[in-house]
Amino acid sequence: MANNNNKKQRPSFSFTWIYMIILAVLGYLFITGDGESLKPSSTKEVSYTEFQNCVRKGYGKELVANKDKGTAVLQLLPEHYRDVFPGSSDFKGQKPSVVTQYPSSDKLDEFIEAERANGNFSGDVRYEHEVDSPWWGFLINIGPMLLLVFFWIFIMRRMSGGGSSNSDGGGGPMGIFNVGKSRARLIEKDDAKVTFKDVAGQEGAKQEVQEIVDFLKNPAKYTELGGKIPKGALLVGPPGTGKTLLAKAVAGEADVPFFSMSGSDFVEMFVGVGASRVRDLFRKAKEKSPCIIFIDEIDAVGRARSRNISTGGNDERENTLNQLLTEMDGFGTNSGVIILAATNRADILDKALLRAGRFDRQIHVDLPDVNERRAIFEVHLRPIKKADDLDLDFLSRQTPGFSGADIANVCNEAALIAARHGQSSVGKDNFLAAVDRIIGGLEKKTKVMTVEEKRTIALHEAGHATVSWHLQYANPLVKVTIVPRGRALGAAWYLPEERQITTKEQMLDEMCATLGGRAAEELFTGHISSGAMNDLERVTKQAYGMIAYMGMSDKLPNLCYYNNDEYQFQRPYSEDTARQIDAEVQRMIAEQYARAKALLAEKSEGHAQLAQILQEREVIFAEDVENIFGKRPWASRTEELLESEPPAADQPASSEQSV
Repeated sequence: MANNNNKKQRPSFSFTWIYMIILAVLGYLFITGDGESLKPSSTKEVSYTEFQNCVRKGYGKELVANKDKGTAVLQLLPEHYRDVFPGSSDFKGQKPSVVTQYPSSDKLDEFIEAERANGNFSGDVRYEHEVDSPWWGFLINIGPMLLLVFFWIFIMRRMSGGGSSNSDGGGGPMGIFNVGKSRARLIEKDDAKVTFKDVAGQEGAKQEVQEIVDFLKNPAKYTELGGKIPKGALLVGPPGTGKTLLAKAVAGEADVPFFSMSGSDFVEMFVGVGASRVRDLFRKAKEKSPCIIFIDEIDAVGRARSRNISTGGNDERENTLNQLLTEMDGFGTNSGVIILAATNRADILDKALLRAGRFDRQIHVDLPDVNERRAIFEVHLRPIKKADDLDLDFLSRQTPGFSGADIANVCNEAALIAARHGQSSVGKDNFLAAVDRIIGGLEKKTKVMTVEEKRTIALHEAGHATVSWHLQYANPLVKVTIVPRGRALGAAWYLPEERQITTKEQMLDEMCATLGGRAAEELFTGHISSGAMNDLERVTKQAYGMIAYMGMSDKLPNLCYYNNDEYQFQRPYSEDTARQIDAEVQRMIAEQYARAKALLAEKSEGHAQLAQILQEREVIFAEDVENIFGKRPWASRTEELLESEPPAADQPASSEQSV
């Protein structure tokens, strides 16, 4: 550590000193030369008699007299240059002239007037009083060079980030001479504030990264059994699940240096810069071994290399990736250097990057389940002044499919809503309103709708509620509203079960419930509208997924045509198979649409009552549907949990939107 401190205390080299030395030498030469060396070579010093002869012969064009110094400068006419300067190499300036010491101003005036009368001189006569200081000549001659020097210093300081003291060489981390240097941020233990206590949920992922930290702290515990330290771990998962937060926790828990940077920091417009930064990063890491390198969004540099490189082209990103592969597992040794990386696009990463020996582990950071969501709520609710009766179990059940970032947004939005209404604490209604706001968007109660439009939307949303209530595997209904929210004119909220696998029957029931809105429009209004566009989009995607990917078709059973090859532009099935897939999708959707229409025709009276309540109150809840149709014959586990904590009458729970 002493050597490192001595290196930090050494003064940094700066080109400014060189510039100052050059300026001092030039100034010294000028002062010691008394300015003579800066005089124009086209000026000839003559006696007063020779000066008079030049005027009498008509050589003069203009006369400038300095009364303070007693000198007179006669500028010559162009046709008489060679009469005064016989040699062609003697005059080099643009305005050759002669200079002399005149006896007095009166005699000079008498002489000039006499020559004017004789017609020998017709030019202007000017008198100057300022002292001819050599410093003016110095500034005139050195000024342009001074401007260039100061401009260069300005550019250098701007490129070096303002001339920071921690720069080395030609500037700071962003300096022009450090363009090939690594931009990784070094985090010491005292600088990190995030620990594993701040990471809620993700117990499996947390255990694996915690094991890496433990290996660095106590390597003998593992090496005495013959084990080797893993070289790299890749955190893979959807956005917002806490991959970067896990890396920050590693930095907070480890007793070793932690280098953090983004994958885009390697890529630069200059050729060879990315590879140079990779080399510099690993060089610094080896000097501080054992340590950890964290590369966030590694897909920016680790994307699979192209198979068709254009002739003569130079792909800077691929060169950077090649250097990264070499540094991670090449001829060099990186003992004690562990690489952590995070991405949500592991499918596009280069296969050479994912092999064992580079990234030995792939740690999947998935969306949290209900218990993990409760733990995440506890973390994000620490700084919030919450109500005493707030039930975290209820909140975690109302947010299926939410990531950790979504839950943080819910907590913040709930606090803003409570503050907007002047409340002293954040209660359950505020959190439910925040969930509605995030899922569906802002309510637009002032949006103008005609009576016919309102009736059509009410029939549509009541159709969703009616069909889903009478299907065994449809998601439990929570709330239906016809108040415009976001881009939707109406919405239905459900509480889906958190399943690990989904059967064909469950998917068909969900598809039928989604088509209930369009079926209700056609049955009870005699026409269809554009309000079901979102429903049709979801149903079509689900049907193609079931048939082409999951093998749930009667005519194409047990076949999966999923193709994950990024550079394969040909479909993995024939045109005849494509027609069969299209026909099966049409058949499946038509069957579920007819099923929804038949169910609505059977329950038409209850559906009409629901639609009437929607038109009057603009919102209905699960208990309203239960009052009309009775209790659902199929009570799921989530419904039982929901009944134990019914939503408030003014702000119900919500989890999935249906337009």
